[in-house]
Amino acid sequence: MRLGMRTPVARGMAGRSALCHGDGMYWVAGLFAAVLVAFSNRYGYHRDELYFLAAGKRPAWGYADQPPFTPLVARAASAIDPESLPLLRAPAVLAATLVVVCAGLMAREFGGGRGAQTLAAAAVASAALVQGVGHTLSTAVFHLAAWSLLGLLLLRLLRDAVPGSDVTVRSARPVTDRRVDPRWWPAIGLVAGLGLLNKSLLIFPAAAVVFALLVVGSRKVLATKYFAAAVGLATLLWVPYLWWQADNRWPQWEVGRAIAGGSSGTSDSPIMFVVLQFGLMGPLLTPLWGYGLWRLWREPRYRVFPLTYGLLLVVFLLTGGKAYYLGGMYPILLAAGAVPLAAWLGRARGRWAAAGAIVTVNAIGSAVLFLPVLPVSALPGSPMLAINYDAGETVGWPEFVREIGDIRAGLGPDVTILTDNYGEAGAIERFGAPYDLPAPHSGHNAYWWWGPPPDTATEILTVGIERDRLAELCTAIEPAGRIDNGLGIDNDEQDEPLFVCRELRAPWHELWPRAKHLG
Repeated sequence: MRLGMRTPVARGMAGRSALCHGDGMYWVAGLFAAVLVAFSNRYGYHRDELYFLAAGKRPAWGYADQPPFTPLVARAASAIDPESLPLLRAPAVLAATLVVVCAGLMAREFGGGRGAQTLAAAAVASAALVQGVGHTLSTAVFHLAAWSLLGLLLLRLLRDAVPGSDVTVRSARPVTDRRVDPRWWPAIGLVAGLGLLNKSLLIFPAAAVVFALLVVGSRKVLATKYFAAAVGLATLLWVPYLWWQADNRWPQWEVGRAIAGGSSGTSDSPIMFVVLQFGLMGPLLTPLWGYGLWRLWREPRYRVFPLTYGLLLVVFLLTGGKAYYLGGMYPILLAAGAVPLAAWLGRARGRWAAAGAIVTVNAIGSAVLFLPVLPVSALPGSPMLAINYDAGETVGWPEFVREIGDIRAGLGPDVTILTDNYGEAGAIERFGAPYDLPAPHSGHNAYWWWGPPPDTATEILTVGIERDRLAELCTAIEPAGRIDNGLGIDNDEQDEPLFVCRELRAPWHELWPRAKHLG
């Protein structure tokens, strides 16, 4: 992994570097995208990607645990080439690259020149969170991109606003001297609406920004018909998903409570939530975003951002949120810190070289931990799986399905498959054809909505479901083995039990409510 090694950050970024005659942040973004593409086909599918592919085959306005945007993206990629993992991940690469570009553009809005813009883009490109979410198709990467776009648009809106006044001031950018243009609001509404169709979590930063504008911002920015138009547009785009949720008794709330209770493999305790904030961008970048936070608070027109950060920190702590929920704030903070840092670095090549070295080390450390740099054989027993839970969820799925196929082949062609979670079911859908495996069933999240096995299915091969839970469904339970990925990797599926379930306690249409579990 060489992210940052040959960018303007590592080569000086000042003086007469060849890249300084162009836009260095675009070189950084291009290198970042190239690195993600180079690693996009290593290891394998993430369990969530398998789930998105399954959901994309069943298009709807909503699902138990998410809006429709990401499944539709997966469906589009699968329609082009259902076998290509790099193609499935290409939209994630584009979204993560957009985050990098937005960081550079935000630095420009803060008054930074090309050096500051390149430094901001390189810092964000080196971040653990940005590299990690850019590697797999997920709601998280589009959420981060939407948040970054909203931050950039809000900066455009606020750059000339003075809190509590109708006066305009000259921006840090020497060519800017104009009044606030409220027509940025419809663009904000469009991005917010699309972002809410991807991940409902975006409502929290949106609400926090509006509250912060009322408290420390220029209230005049909100007193316009364009703000109302933005709210209306975002709501209009979000309504179909809200309708689906209301019609299905708001399962997203139950999923959220389960995640807050620790049901997710990436759920965080309050202490870990705080500690991990220093690792999302990489520990070496903490002074830079910390300085950016302080700098924004000292600038009245931009105090909305540190107040938003503080509000979201408290909200996510109190509601049991995951650490990455706050990740969308850091590109803004890094951009704000990069501008004065670049000014201090000036034309001193030695200083730029030191800054470039720090960003490069941060990039390499992030890549080793959050990109599939190491061979799979190096994962067992390494600290990587303890740090990066998702790495373990991208290996072993073909072996998992092959083992299920072998066991079912010995049971007979009429045996139905019931899995514990959506990852297992999605893997069977993706890799099950060579083993003549039927469409799986599961009570987990959206799979429960997709229906039970037929009432004629009286012999079930269950995957990952413990015996005591099966006792609620059938009276005859026989062990059929345990999952072994053959790689020695202790992920969520390793050593999970397989049972054959017979003599159902009732027809499946009556049993199905008992199989439902959200989380």
